[in-house]
Amino acid sequence: MRLYRFRALLTVDAPAASAPHSSYASGTRAFVVHAYRIGQPARGKFFQAMMTWDEETELRPGDRAIVTLTVADSEAPAYLDAGQPFTLWGGGSGHGVVARQVYTTSAPS
Repeated sequence: MRLYRFRALLTVDAPAASAPHSSYASGTRAFVVHAYRIGQPARGKFFQAMMTWDEETELRPGDRAIVTLTVADSEAPAYLDAGQPFTLWGGGSGHGVVARQVYTTSAPS
């Protein structure tokens, strides 16, 4: 299966009272991304994704950052494209908008 990478602007949401984390340390993190199918907003899908960002600082509630989302799902381009909003779940939450797809030839080994 091919990897799809997207650059996006992410805003970290304030954690729920029961959430275990309120910030994300720099590095690669596993999350679930939820987005709606482009042109068919009634069809949402959850994707397992890896998220990275270039900054060495941790992200805290209210912070915004340019991130890279990596998704191994052939349907990802139908849900994640420039201007498409998404939500992020996993040890906290966030929301954002896709800026562009990063084209690559890499695939999982």
